Amino acid sequence: MTPTGTLRTGEPASARLGTLAEQGATGALSTETGIVYLAAGHVVHVESAVTPDLGDLLTHSGALAPDGWWEAIDQAGRRCRVGRQLVDSGHLAAGALELCHLGALFDAAYFVLAHDGPALRFRPGAAHWLGAVRPVPVDTVLRESRRRRELLHRIWPEPAVDRAPLARVPGPDAADLPVRRGRTLAQVDGVRTAAQIATALACRTFHTLVELRRLAAAGLVTPVAPLVPVPTSASAPASAPATVSAEPGPSPRPAAPDEPDTALLRRLLHALEAL
Repeated sequence: MTPTGTLRTGEPASARLGTLAEQGATGALSTETGIVYLAAGHVVHVESAVTPDLGDLLTHSGALAPDGWWEAIDQAGRRCRVGRQLVDSGHLAAGALELCHLGALFDAAYFVLAHDGPALRFRPGAAHWLGAVRPVPVDTVLRESRRRRELLHRIWPEPAVDRAPLARVPGPDAADLPVRRGRTLAQVDGVRTAAQIATALACRTFHTLVELRRLAAAGLVTPVAPLVPVPTSASAPASAPATVSAEPGPSPRPAAPDEPDTALLRRLLHALEAL
């Protein structure tokens, strides 16, 4: 099969990625939960609707001013060199960009590959507007996704915690918990999902998932059951399911972003720049 060939029905995303890596393919592989971007057989970016994007992580952490992010998109988005523009313009150190980008890549890959659903479509030659920051071998991405899935399963085997809105269960005060776990619990409000909590904390999604599964194992949080819609008419059509866009772009420019506690991630980024 060539990279431009039609996907086999039901072919798992991991198997298709392995084939594309062997072929040294460049393009975008779409699944039900996200898109994997490849360049010369290596993964250069992964995006998923259920994880914060790189811009959210950089701006909410205080590592980059929102104006600097949008300026880079305006100037280099069409050329697929936003990452390079951030570094060349002096808005962000190369090491800080790589650190945050790899975290976002592996977070999104976990959701895209967690259940190894079917590959839907491969678009040869498609490139992400961010551009290549630090290409990662496909085997490394697959191995890390499996490691994360197994670790989270050992902590708490119910994956609904990863995506559903979460509610608190009466129990110990957050002050009695480890700092990171207490900060995570304080964001649980019955509405936010793990990804939204991670964005509010300016924290990588996987780190947030670890704390949320620990909280679930301790009986302190629980997924909110989805509401069952009541039909108003026998002839009313059902709502169409949400799908991942095949033509992704940068998130809409926020009107007024939240201001989370960013000290921990800022210290980490400054330490990396110093090194």
